[in-house]
Amino acid sequence: MYKRQHVSGIKSPTGDEAEGWLISVGGTPKEIMAHSPEFTYRRLLSAARMAKRLGAQIMGLGAFTKVVGDAGITVAKRAPLPITTGNSYSASGALWAANEATKRLGLVKVDKKGKVQGKAMVVGATGAIGSVCARLLAKAVIEIHLVAPETAKLLALKETILKETPDAKIHLATSADSDKGLSDMDMIVTATSGAGKKILDIMKVKPGCVITEVARPLDIPASDVAKRPDVLVIESGEIELPGDVQMKNIGLPKNVAYACLAETIVLALEGQFENFTVGRNIEWEKVKEIYSLGLKHGMKLAEISGVNGVYSDEDIQKVKTLAIEKRAEMKKAEETKIVKLKKPRAVK
Repeated sequence: MYKRQHVSGIKSPTGDEAEGWLISVGGTPKEIMAHSPEFTYRRLLSAARMAKRLGAQIMGLGAFTKVVGDAGITVAKRAPLPITTGNSYSASGALWAANEATKRLGLVKVDKKGKVQGKAMVVGATGAIGSVCARLLAKAVIEIHLVAPETAKLLALKETILKETPDAKIHLATSADSDKGLSDMDMIVTATSGAGKKILDIMKVKPGCVITEVARPLDIPASDVAKRPDVLVIESGEIELPGDVQMKNIGLPKNVAYACLAETIVLALEGQFENFTVGRNIEWEKVKEIYSLGLKHGMKLAEISGVNGVYSDEDIQKVKTLAIEKRAEMKKAEETKIVKLKKPRAVK
């Protein structure tokens, strides 16, 4: 049984308006993964036919449905209306939020050319969102670490990045915890499809690191986040929609939507009814395009939030203070260790 909920009140500064429907096909990520892709395709195509009857002109694949099988390609070929996964705006939103959080924390320097003088890691780097985040981050930071279980795909991604950014400094690892550089990361993006599996040991993370979670369900449980008050763990950039939006409660503040949903809305406001983002190879030009179109239609980055809700300026300052204190403790401990190692042995 499919559930649907009407969405209205979306109004762009251009005067364009949009309405739509949230259609639930049911199933948790684990339940979806227990079936063949064809099972999910049939459900999505049934939802697409329903959307068409309701008057929709484009449909977005939300949450875990966009991960299944070939990430929307088959559904787009068979559906009676254009399809988008929303992954272009998800990648844009993730980096938008990571950049904003990093700036507000103020622990990493940015040079005159806008390049972040820090190191970044992408966990789930060979996935649809992870790969485009990796390609864009390679242009923005001095060193990037790519983590994914399949070495061949990692090597292919590295080759792609070096063609686009020849001076990129890239490291590869099959797991975050096996990467010796984990403790040096200033920024981490998690974009796995691990359905809640543990993907990194947060106790190894550098104080003051900004971790942006793109994955749903979240990769890092609240219990782990609570262990590191000196680390800023944020949920990927949600988008504040323009207008007085009337929408079912999806666990976010009023007028706020997940970036994948916002992509469908932006395309509707623009009248761009096409298969915009499908498949796992996202074009970073489309990431820039949807970001620009979003700004045109009044989309804003929602307030930065984590597992316990929105981060206030006081919350972020507290993380910064604790991070600075922890770094000082670690430096002192390291200096004491060096002194002990250099201390000469007594001569008998």
